[in-house]
Amino acid sequence: MARIDFTIEPFVEGQPGAHVTEPIAVLASLGITAEFGAFGSSCDADEEDIPNVVAAVLKSAFTHGATRVNVEVVGDTTT
Repeated sequence: MARIDFTIEPFVEGQPGAHVTEPIAVLASLGITAEFGAFGSSCDADEEDIPNVVAAVLKSAFTHGATRVNVEVVGDTTT
């Protein structure tokens, strides 16, 4: 399992636009629950799914007006 954190800009306090909300919806359609936070969002995914999850977030965010997306992936460090 890996943890994927992403921050999507532009940031407008209290008014997340489609560039922020649509990637969350896309993840939900993939069966992945994302945690929506004040400064970014995150989700857990199987390591083999990381490329598809990151690609889905990037495509949806930029399609809906994102100007920048920061992604951090942390793999399972317990093995």
